[in-house]
Amino acid sequence: MTDLEFMDQAERLLAGVETRCDHLNDHTDADIDNQRVGGMVTLTFPNRSQIVINLQKPLHEVWLAARCGGFHYKFDGQRWVDTKGQGEFWESLSRYASEQSGQALLFNS
Repeated sequence: MTDLEFMDQAERLLAGVETRCDHLNDHTDADIDNQRVGGMVTLTFPNRSQIVINLQKPLHEVWLAARCGGFHYKFDGQRWVDTKGQGEFWESLSRYASEQSGQALLFNS
């Protein structure tokens, strides 16, 4: 994957996270504050816990930090997959956001 291809896919991912947060806020009582600064999106939940998603351009990875730990994702041509076999990005984000918010939240592309 070239740097340009990585940035295209990674930007789509971050934009998707922002869009999904807006959708959840409009259709549920999730109240997720999402802020983007460059290649990083921070999700803050009402209990003040956070999930941070940021781009690691030199490695062509997207990193996600949640209460339960940190995870690295690489694009396999179709989806973002954890580099240590811990699953797919959207499934993981849904699980961690649900745990941290105390309610079922579905994130998808």
